[in-house]
Amino acid sequence: MAPKKKEKDPDLDPSAAARAYVNPTPKGECKSMSEPMEPSYKPHAVEASWNDWWEASGYYLASSDPEDNRPKFSICLPPPNVTGALHLGHALTVAVQYLLCRWHRMRGYNVLWIPGTDHAGIATQVVVEKLLKKSGQPNRHEMGREAFVAKVYEWKDKYGNKIYSQMRRMGCSLDWSREVFTMDPPRARSVQAAFLQFHKDKVIYRDVRLTNWCCALQSVISNLEVDQEPITKRTKRKVPGHKFDSYVFGVIWSFAYKVEGSDEEVVVATTRPETMLGDTAVAVHPDDPRYKQLHGRFLVHPFVPRKIPIVTDAVLVDMSFGTGAVKVTPAHDPNDFKCGRRNGLEEITIFTDEGQMAANCGQFEGMMRFDARVAVLKALKDLGLFRGEQDNAMTIPICSRTGDIIEPVLKPQWWVDCTGMAKRAADAVRNGELTILPKEAEKVWFHFLDNIQDWCVSRQLWWGHRIPAYFAKVDGVDVGVHVAATEAEAREAALKEHGCRPEQLTLTQDEDVLDTWFSSGLFPFSCLGWPDQSSADLQAWHPTSLLETGQDILFFWVARMVMCSLQLTNKLPFTTVYLHSMVRDKYGRKMSKSLGNVIDPLEVIEGVSLDALCAKLREGNLAEAEVAKAEEMNQKEYPQGIPECGSDALRFGLLAHVGVGRDINLDVQAVAGYSKFCNKLWNATRFAFLYLGTDGAIFTPLPLSAELGALPDKWILSKLAKTVETMDKLLKDYQISLAAEAIYAFWYNCLCDVYLEAIKPVMQLDSAEPANAATKHATQTVLHACLSYGLRLLHPFMPMVTEELYHRLALLCGQPRSTVMLAKYPEPADAVGALRSAAAEETMETLMKIGGAIRALRALYLKGALEKHAPLIYVVCRQPSVAALVVSQNDTLCSLARSSKSPAPEAIKVVPDGEAPPAGCAMEVLDRDTEVHIFLKGVVDFSKEVQRLKKEIASVQGFLDKVLKKVAAPSYYEKCPQATIDEDAAKIEGYKSELVTLQKACDAFAVEVA
Repeated sequence: MAPKKKEKDPDLDPSAAARAYVNPTPKGECKSMSEPMEPSYKPHAVEASWNDWWEASGYYLASSDPEDNRPKFSICLPPPNVTGALHLGHALTVAVQYLLCRWHRMRGYNVLWIPGTDHAGIATQVVVEKLLKKSGQPNRHEMGREAFVAKVYEWKDKYGNKIYSQMRRMGCSLDWSREVFTMDPPRARSVQAAFLQFHKDKVIYRDVRLTNWCCALQSVISNLEVDQEPITKRTKRKVPGHKFDSYVFGVIWSFAYKVEGSDEEVVVATTRPETMLGDTAVAVHPDDPRYKQLHGRFLVHPFVPRKIPIVTDAVLVDMSFGTGAVKVTPAHDPNDFKCGRRNGLEEITIFTDEGQMAANCGQFEGMMRFDARVAVLKALKDLGLFRGEQDNAMTIPICSRTGDIIEPVLKPQWWVDCTGMAKRAADAVRNGELTILPKEAEKVWFHFLDNIQDWCVSRQLWWGHRIPAYFAKVDGVDVGVHVAATEAEAREAALKEHGCRPEQLTLTQDEDVLDTWFSSGLFPFSCLGWPDQSSADLQAWHPTSLLETGQDILFFWVARMVMCSLQLTNKLPFTTVYLHSMVRDKYGRKMSKSLGNVIDPLEVIEGVSLDALCAKLREGNLAEAEVAKAEEMNQKEYPQGIPECGSDALRFGLLAHVGVGRDINLDVQAVAGYSKFCNKLWNATRFAFLYLGTDGAIFTPLPLSAELGALPDKWILSKLAKTVETMDKLLKDYQISLAAEAIYAFWYNCLCDVYLEAIKPVMQLDSAEPANAATKHATQTVLHACLSYGLRLLHPFMPMVTEELYHRLALLCGQPRSTVMLAKYPEPADAVGALRSAAAEETMETLMKIGGAIRALRALYLKGALEKHAPLIYVVCRQPSVAALVVSQNDTLCSLARSSKSPAPEAIKVVPDGEAPPAGCAMEVLDRDTEVHIFLKGVVDFSKEVQRLKKEIASVQGFLDKVLKKVAAPSYYEKCPQATIDEDAAKIEGYKSELVTLQKACDAFAVEVA
């Protein structure tokens, strides 16, 4: 019976070690290296001090000096909302920009990475109002605008600071001296200047138009903030602020209007029967013969004293759909609104801002809108006007912030005419001035901009930039609105325009604030000092180099930045847009506070217990039912909490998954696995340091050369050169996940798993012999180069552990300590580019294949107590060149043939072509010319192996028969694509080859049994 696995202590706190650690280095000083390297990687100890020292040393600062001739790279951090802390979605954005900034800085660029936070008007106001309600404090209307805004600033200071502390803990190399907030005084001046300029350019105007009204917010929101929820059948749904538990959606109801002075009726259908109280017409198609006699007639409204005209409209009405008659509610439906404007119809608003039925709704006045739906349907039935209902697929517009159902409502609002700006933004991509990656996103970009609608920029909120417009009254009579920077300027303009005396004039500033995306649209140049044209930052850095963000805000933010910058500065805000993957949880769900699946990056960096994860849920604004669901998910996903991983592992895990434009389902536990890579890196480098310091003397490397050292040295130098070329190309092409894969493969597969094993025979040579000392020194030089180049290549991905190891490498070699973040990033043009050797790679690959086969056979047959057995090993070589290689590189091959727990063989014997190894061997065929045999006679029970091999032969034969039956079917070659045919052919050859090998091994063991 297998021993029972020891259960982990569920009460163990994964972050205890990180919290208990006391950093001996004073804040801002370079980390002390007086203590020896820890025997294993400890993230909290390794990552302590480095970010504080980098920041204190001024390494993050960019120069705006016009005399600075370095190439420039600049990028704005997409400003996170101050409504809360960063989650892993934000961490991905940060990680990508982090990588690019450090990479460019190492390439000698003058790098500017601008930090900032966004005031997030709607989101912040909603969060603070919920907090006030939850804590029993007065609501915003009770406390007044000034006091409420002060409360929001308290919230901002709390969470804004947390966001920045998270970024610093992640080691973000942001230029903190240029930190901005979208409502700080300089940005407020930028917003005001932009509004005034737009108004002067006649692209901002005020008009009464149909808007998306959120009754819960009591504010207009933009189309982009409305989620369209598809309903395929009759569905019940809760609605905030209403009497009943749920209301029916996904149904279309029919009812009749009676024709005035007649027994005739016109039947119409609607998914929103409550809006019939605002109907001002019924439209029919002008060519519809069913209604020719009714053109110009009127219908009688059953509930309000209003006659409803029958109008003709070929645009709105489809004769083939339903009855061919359409009720028209111009004030509450986008298509009806256009129809109303075409036909000069009255526009009657029937809802209050709170979502109640207005005073013009007769008996339904005061009801909440969906309660009125129920009442209207009942009243229609009572009057005999109800004509039926049926399921109807539809979409429900939902406010993305509150979850309330959006109501189209006519409101006087400020609008931006985007037509001209959108054309310039689209043309910039068409002309190649602006690059969007991935290129497939261009199609979506053009579709949006070529069909753009005017942008409603006013919001009925208190948190945000108040609109610089003043409503004027002369002797109490409205006379218009004046846009001006100050009330004094507005007063001067109004007095001049209206010719009145000062005492006759009263001014009231517009209560509304601007859409958050208005200020965010200015961000790339407002953060550089615009509209101050003398700003050194604006002159040096506008436009920035790159905008890197998630594809979900391509139009929320990216398009608006491009439009605003072109209109206000006549320049693009940046020249390249890189749209990275969207981070979802492992089940493909969006990271959302309401789902409870939001993970704080610090919880991965420092570790967190299950209890702490659940406590955080209970501290938030989630409903009890949602808390229970989220806790259940946490117990399933993180039964022992999240282990401490460190920021390097988190960052590398994110970058290893990032792609251009596609979503990634991120398993936090998989990201945590990259801490094992950090540990591998740490242990391998620590082990390599022993090789560099074996003689106790300061190591001085030789000049690098393609001919330096033995075969493993030439091979690893060639692999290093290839990695440098690969990294250069991939990073320039923004193939970040492939670049992560390439540097991971160099460190893990080449340096750690192969090279450090292959050079053991050299490093064990007696240095007293001059020839041995020279060989050893050459290998040490190559090893030093691999560590130096490898740490620099890896640094933008894993900055803290590479900084620590880079300093320790310098001390070991008697060199002055310096930061790796300013060391030159390896490029193909460097000397290392000449180290490629196809011959060395090919030769070493042959040794690795043989060594791998030996390890595989040992792992297969020598398990448990036999694991440390060192059997005799024979290699059948039918090619003299391979035989010579095994003889000349026997020591290297022996090292490659050992596994972690098995000893290296004393020697590997070559069996020339025509001869055979001794009986009693297990065998693996590498190719037609090479076989590996390990001598097992007297070590394993051959009879058991024969039985095992027979079972395996039967299994493989079954797979082969299945494929052979498939390809023998009639019309197989006519019906199957060539790719499938090729794949099946490869399977057949593979199975046949495997059967030959298995049968040969079985026969060999059978002979021994006999």
